[in-house]
Amino acid sequence: MDGMLSQEEINALLNEPGGTGVDDETPLSDSEKDAIGEVANISMGTAATTLFSLVNRKVEISTPVVSFATWDDVVSAYEKPCVFIRIAYTVGLDGSNLLVLKENDVKVITDLMMGGDGTNTDTELGELHLSAISEAMNQMMGSAATSLSSMLNKMIDISPPEADLIDLQETVDGRDIDQFLAGQFVKISFRMVIGDLVDSQIMQLYPFSFAREMCSSISKNMEQDAAESVSLNSDSSNNGDTGAAMQQQAAPGQEQNMSAQPMTGQPMMGQPMMAAQPMMQQPVNVQPAQFQAFAPGAGPMMQPENIDLIMDVPLDVTVELGRTSKSIQEILDFSPGTIIELNKIAGEPIDVLVNGKYVAKGEVVVIEESFGVRITEIIK
Repeated sequence: MDGMLSQEEINALLNEPGGTGVDDETPLSDSEKDAIGEVANISMGTAATTLFSLVNRKVEISTPVVSFATWDDVVSAYEKPCVFIRIAYTVGLDGSNLLVLKENDVKVITDLMMGGDGTNTDTELGELHLSAISEAMNQMMGSAATSLSSMLNKMIDISPPEADLIDLQETVDGRDIDQFLAGQFVKISFRMVIGDLVDSQIMQLYPFSFAREMCSSISKNMEQDAAESVSLNSDSSNNGDTGAAMQQQAAPGQEQNMSAQPMTGQPMMGQPMMAAQPMMQQPVNVQPAQFQAFAPGAGPMMQPENIDLIMDVPLDVTVELGRTSKSIQEILDFSPGTIIELNKIAGEPIDVLVNGKYVAKGEVVVIEESFGVRITEIIK
């Protein structure tokens, strides 16, 4: 031994600071893939329940498929622009993952969140959609983090998700989105169905280091549970041995007491035979069942509204002074000074629309140097 390290030993130390010799780009084993799939299945199942409460539609997310992928695989799976949602773990786990949704799916989800029927998808995807889907993912992945906390038996928390619209055809590699997308990573595919509006594939992307850390936490939790189970079994067996010893010690005394007293049913010398008395039973309190009377005209129980979840989502408010119809020839004749007659009469209330929906009536007012509208009636 000369105290010199070989080249293989140096490479092993450089690959992993901890000296384990496991590279972050090394694919996971089959057992680790199964563990990641189970975690994703439970987490996304909880997230689907949360999404149902947001969109008020039946949400189904299929069993996940865990595989290894590169940036070219993601580009081939999603040809059109899609939304990348980055979720970073701040407590319990060190790392982040990406959730990839199709552009049309984001439009449907946000339209349902804002009270629509999910068909208003002709508008261009903008900040309103990204803000709404970020709030939805915050609620979904927050509930998934709670499920993950119970699985790993430790506190798990996430940062607010960040949503961006990415054109995959213009992005050469995923390095600009996240560093781990430059190489090979873990891809978890789900099939998401929302009523009859969405039937699509979504993806969750993990770096190998984050997936391996999650598997390590699951293994430690399982070992801890197994150790506690062995300890409980040992305590119960010791208690059983103690109870058996106590019964053996009590047995001789019981035999002496039984020999000193006459057997039940056998008359003593000089005493008449007496019939055995029945055992006394404890009185049982029996009462008729009582049910709450239905109030006349009572309707079905209403579920509590969940509007608090989207209170910070911005909406577009439009004030419409009036409308009219013109032919193409009349529109081509427009010039500065042309007067267009509207269908509103002078003094008639104007219409107030929120995201294109008629919600109120009002009147025009002047606030310093700006126009305003005073609400006079809310349309139910």
